[in-house]
Amino acid sequence: MPHLADTFRVVLEDHTAGSPVAEEIIWTDLTARDIAAGITASGSPVSVHIVEQLLEAHDYHRRKAQKALPLDEHQDRDAQFQNIARLKSEYRDSLNPVLSIDTKKRELLGTFYRPGRLLTRRTRRAFDHDFPSYAEGVVIPHGLYDLRLNRGYLHLGTSHDTSAFACDCLKDWWWRFGQQQYPQATSLLLLCDGGGSNSANTYLFKADLQELVNEIGMEVRVAHYPPYASKYNPIEHRLFCHVTRACQGMLFESLAVVKQLMEKTRTSTGLRVVVDVVAKVYATGRKVSESVKTALHLIRDLVLPKWNYRILPQGRC
Repeated sequence: MPHLADTFRVVLEDHTAGSPVAEEIIWTDLTARDIAAGITASGSPVSVHIVEQLLEAHDYHRRKAQKALPLDEHQDRDAQFQNIARLKSEYRDSLNPVLSIDTKKRELLGTFYRPGRLLTRRTRRAFDHDFPSYAEGVVIPHGLYDLRLNRGYLHLGTSHDTSAFACDCLKDWWWRFGQQQYPQATSLLLLCDGGGSNSANTYLFKADLQELVNEIGMEVRVAHYPPYASKYNPIEHRLFCHVTRACQGMLFESLAVVKQLMEKTRTSTGLRVVVDVVAKVYATGRKVSESVKTALHLIRDLVLPKWNYRILPQGRC
């Protein structure tokens, strides 16, 4: 069933979530009946029985859940999922890139315990408490995942997770990789969570993104995942879980060690990762003035405008 298998994967794609730390933990919120309806709507009528065979072949089984459910669910969750699926489809059919972005867990540098096992002839010893005062510093991995090319880009910050840091990472990707990989691009789609350094609730990320847009001369379209739905952001289960696996059990004794470990991230489907260090110090507590807000070339969508918008170069219609 090669054709059906492809359609099956497409139907599940926008309803798939996963753990950022365990690559084998993947799940969907669709039922076999939902999947059958989706495949049938695509022009290949199938029964629930056939879908159950496809689920079996792809190792989907009914399993007991762990206590890992979100605390709440936003009323516009499904509408935003449908909107993100539409945007991804539009960009796939174009010459424009789609990037999923997020910041991975901040880690202390030093002899601190980290979960996971590795081959060793003697048990390694680590501090029995994670006191920051004993750390040699911190590492903040900001990730970008290219959905079309299956490529990951990690920037290891040593300061703070800020919107300026996130936009610097995006800028570095564009000038070093993006413009060569997408020479005919006219727009960039960013898929991101609603909080953190790329918050949907403040103007700080939008203001820093405006500076980036002005520099590269190309619009950036942003789609934020709803609250409590960050696990559906593709970077979580297509990049971060594999990075976690590459680093399991290892002590992050220095920045060089972290970089070396994360560069080893590989998958059988061809994922490769570029890792760089960003030594710049980022200020916290920044505010956006009313004049900057007013000057933004920000165009909000009619559908869920808080989560969906475009930023165009200033001075361009």
